[in-house]
Amino acid sequence: HTEDELSRSSHSNPGKSLVNGIKTNPASNSPKSSFPVPMGPPVYVDLAYIPNHCSGKNTDPEFFKRVRASYYVVSGNDAVNGEPSRAVLDALLEGKSQWGENLQVTLIPTHDTEVTREWYQQTHEKQQELNIMVLASSSTVVMQDESFPACKIEF
Repeated sequence: HTEDELSRSSHSNPGKSLVNGIKTNPASNSPKSSFPVPMGPPVYVDLAYIPNHCSGKNTDPEFFKRVRASYYVVSGNDAVNGEPSRAVLDALLEGKSQWGENLQVTLIPTHDTEVTREWYQQTHEKQQELNIMVLASSSTVVMQDESFPACKIEF
């Protein structure tokens, strides 16, 4: 199916939604088990946002086995909802260990959270072994009345 066909079928059938491009039933507590994900070659991209603010609800090691990025952005900053999820950060390590090639990967957290700090400290040796670098930035951008952390990425 093309993206347009998937989009139209989602709108024509409001009881279904998409998880990683696969139609699922949102009433199910386990969307990944609704439809088996077809096997296929991995996709290589420069930059990927970890879905759903790095929530463990729909991101697992399979995501990192299939979506191979030079840079992954972790945008979660909601401890109450488990964002970012330690399980997802661990899934990155598990998924990357299956790549069979030691490509450089940079993880870019958009917020300094306790979860990312603990994960970084506890898995630092494994990160080095897998050629994963966590980008820490103390840069701040100020625009009009607002300031926010920032990171510059060049391709």
